[in-house]
Amino acid sequence: MRRRDFINIIGGAAAWPLAARAQQAAMRVIGFLSSRSPSESSGVVAAFRQGLSESGFVEGQNLAIAFRWAEGHYDRLRALAAELVDLHVNVLFAAGGSPSAFAAKAATATIPTVFSAVDHPVELGLVASLNRPGGNLTGMSIFTAEIASKNVNLLKEMVPTATLVAYLINPTNPAAKIYSDSVVAAASALGITARVVNATTEQDLDDAFASSKKFGAAGLVVIDEPFFHSQRNRIVALAERYALPAIYTFREYVTAGGLMSYGPSLTDAYRRGGMYVARILKGEKPADLPVMQPTKFDFAINLKMAKILGLNVPPTLLATADEVIE
Repeated sequence: MRRRDFINIIGGAAAWPLAARAQQAAMRVIGFLSSRSPSESSGVVAAFRQGLSESGFVEGQNLAIAFRWAEGHYDRLRALAAELVDLHVNVLFAAGGSPSAFAAKAATATIPTVFSAVDHPVELGLVASLNRPGGNLTGMSIFTAEIASKNVNLLKEMVPTATLVAYLINPTNPAAKIYSDSVVAAASALGITARVVNATTEQDLDDAFASSKKFGAAGLVVIDEPFFHSQRNRIVALAERYALPAIYTFREYVTAGGLMSYGPSLTDAYRRGGMYVARILKGEKPADLPVMQPTKFDFAINLKMAKILGLNVPPTLLATADEVIE
């Protein structure tokens, strides 16, 4: 490995003590490819490192991590994945949903790859099956399309008079149609009309909220989407500005001030992802590691935002919430 390449690796990681050549040679290197941004990913990165540490791999001691961030620009992912492949990393961790997983898959068919937070990886063609993935990819499937159905039901319970809701989708996400079909079906079963609003840029987000308010949406479902997650503070602020009750997939939106969320724990997914990477570093093959499914779910409600929006939170929701922010 050239000195320039070695410096590139450690430049994306935390400080790595430069010891003897033998110690450098023993270092394993993980390529961390994310469609998200570093500024809003500190929590999940810490969880990823925790999973590695619990499995015997500590950054700076026997492990280095090379980070590459697309910051919501999915068109950058393939080039970033190619950079990590050129560094000859031992394992790729494709973080931030299906966009990064597809970029990793396109970049290499040999480097073991673990993805996080991917919906329906079999249907999307990332793996052959959940139990026997085959190839060089495995990871975590979070099935947020089904969770979107649950979220429509929760939104209806929070806003009983709702007959029309909007749902926010990034059409460039490979799983966008799966999300859309799920929300439409769930809304239809409740006698609600669901209208899609698309957003791929910050300006699109502003326009989507303005459009939702204009066509009379009584609420908003925000789909699991890495770009949206990187913009969660903006989205929460827009929901307040337009007085639009919104439900999200991840609790991080609620801790940022959003109304409510229901979905799998992102930090748990990343921690388990770190543990899967560790198993591969110890010699297991992705083809033999079943795609994981979430085991921890969070239902969070922000009473402060409910009050701002003039909502009376039903006691049934309060009784079932895992976290109530006052």
